[in-house]
Order: sequence, then C-alpha cells, then structure tokens
Amino acid sequence: MPLVRIDIPAATSSAEAAALSRAVHNALVEHFTVPPDDLFQLISRRAPDEIVCTPEYLGVRHTDRVAFIQVFLAPGRTVGRKEAFYAQVARDAARETGFLADDVLINLVETLRENWSFGGGVAHYAVADRARPAS
Repeated sequence: MPLVRIDIPAATSSAEAAALSRAVHNALVEHFTVPPDDLFQLISRRAPDEIVCTPEYLGVRHTDRVAFIQVFLAPGRTVGRKEAFYAQVARDAARETGFLADDVLINLVETLRENWSFGGGVAHYAVADRARPAS
C-alpha cells in the first residue's frame, strides 16, 4: 500500500491533478507491482508562498510550477526499478499535463510493513507476519 502525497500549485486544474495522480499510480503498478486497485493518494493544492523550490539543483532547472510527489512504501525495490518509476512519472506528467518533466520532484520514503494500519487500529502486516510459521 504505497501512500502518495502530491503537492501542486493552487492554480492546477482538476483535470491536471487527476492526470498527475494517474501518472504516479500507473508507474507504481508497472514498476513496483502495486495492485491496480491499491490506490491511496492525498492531493494538496498550495498557495505560491507554500511551495519553495530552488530555481536550479544538480543541473535541473525548476520553474515556479513544480509538483512535489512523495511516496511512502515498503522497502525492497531495486535502484533500476526506482529510476524507471521516476522516468515514467516525469514523462507521463509532461505528456498529460502542463507540468514540465523537470518540475516533477519525487521522493520515495521506505518504511517497514509493520508501520502500517489500514484502519480499525490493526497493524495488518504485523498480524500477517506473526501468523506465518517460523522457518
């Protein structure tokens, strides 16, 4: 269950927000084998003074129209899969929205599975791990 947070400028249209959401989810499904119906996203629109991004970093130029995407997920993906994920999200976002590929900033936050509850106060994965026989 990746949890995706997308922070975008307030002026971003609903259609563009939805397209950015789809771009992230499609890349999660393709590169991280996330089930297609495993969709947990928070999309926040931010006023101009709530998004601060340096104009250039590591040779990448940013405009005042950036999208910050943060994905919380269990560890275990290779660097190659992560690179493919980043590339697909940036490419699809640029193709389907007014965002430039260079303005799509992505951060993956890996967290152990026992740190998740899907509701009801249950650590669902921790319960599943305890139920497995020791090897």
